[in-house]
Amino acid sequence: MKSPNNLAGEQGILLTTIEDVVNWGFTRSTWPVTFGLACCSIEMMAFGTPRYDSSRFGMEVFRASPRQSDLMIVNGRMSHKMAPVVRRTYDQMADPKWVISMGACASSGGVFNNYAILQGADHIIPVDIYLPGCPPRPDALIYAILELRKQIQGSYHLTPGGREKVARAVEAAALKATPVSRMKGLLA
Repeated sequence: MKSPNNLAGEQGILLTTIEDVVNWGFTRSTWPVTFGLACCSIEMMAFGTPRYDSSRFGMEVFRASPRQSDLMIVNGRMSHKMAPVVRRTYDQMADPKWVISMGACASSGGVFNNYAILQGADHIIPVDIYLPGCPPRPDALIYAILELRKQIQGSYHLTPGGREKVARAVEAAALKATPVSRMKGLLA
């Protein structure tokens, strides 16, 4: 019988690609930008408490600078006045970057179907994960982050223009969408 310390001839070999290693690194170290718009921000802040322990996901600190973050969690109702600020913050984030739309208001305008509230964050920035609820619980945010990890692991590519091509396609689709100023919703 061999002892556990004598494994010279039975060591395993790991075969992988550089893309898989980089994707694994991206999924384990997403740094969210501090960006709260309304009531869902309280639930997002609870995600950082010891009860939910965001550090086990590599998110110890919410970054105050968009240049140091790669994940934006848009939460709460977004007014038309706030939309350019959200877009500017998104543009200042380093590539690759991802967006979670947290809550009914950020995803679809929620109960606020009026002229002042934007009917979904996807009208100004590309959204990767939609998190429903009013307000969604911190454990639902954990589930959304785990789903984002799966999406990053399977979709990000190091090839020249891989992520850029996807981002440009999403931007083109957003530009083809009906402008927010022409959306009437139930008010028409």
